[in-house]
Amino acid sequence: MNSISQIGALTTLPPVMPGKTEAASGAASFKDLLLNSIEEVNSMQQSADRAVEQLATGGDASPAEVLTAVQKADIAFRLMMQIRNKIVQAYQEIQNIRV
Repeated sequence: MNSISQIGALTTLPPVMPGKTEAASGAASFKDLLLNSIEEVNSMQQSADRAVEQLATGGDASPAEVLTAVQKADIAFRLMMQIRNKIVQAYQEIQNIRV
């Protein structure tokens, strides 16, 4: 599952009822979703690095495949950074709430 479909899954997760535990509801936690997305972006970047290295050393990678891998990794990283920015912004807004 790619990062974009995982993020889209956030809107389709069933609501968690008060008193229900994560194991009882069967839904993945937000933390797990973020960690899996970060790991997937990291693996995409490593894959793109390997493809660039193969192309530079005369390996059997075509320029089109390398460009596609690099672009996919770049888009995934930019999306991850936008999500991080929104989370930080939401956290700062919550901090500014006066009780």
